[in-house]
Amino acid sequence: MSMEAQKLRIMVIDDESIVGKRLKPALEKSGDTVETFLDGEKALARFDEDPFDVVVSDIRMEKVDGIEILEHILEKSSRTKVILITGYATVETAREALVKGAFDFIAKPFKPADLRAIIKRAAEELRK
Repeated sequence: MSMEAQKLRIMVIDDESIVGKRLKPALEKSGDTVETFLDGEKALARFDEDPFDVVVSDIRMEKVDGIEILEHILEKSSRTKVILITGYATVETAREALVKGAFDFIAKPFKPADLRAIIKRAAEELRK
């Protein structure tokens, strides 16, 4: 069984629905399973039921922000790779996220292929 056969479960959290709509088909191309959420609280409830391999979350959202999502997820599942989307390339926030254990961050606007490249690196880490 090749390593490639290991499909990832990816969660995308962004309160702009267009982001999830654009990313879902782009990320599913590689055969991974993608679930999108507009609401951080719903996403975390879903994660608690069933952890995902990779979580892509916007940093700036209403109610629950990306840093809170990051902290919650890593508390539940230390192997999950969290990639944060930053709209206002705030280096401080991104740095804080990395210190707190985020795998990486990507600044908007980005191409789905750029995110796929980061997810590919995350997948390699997960297989170690």
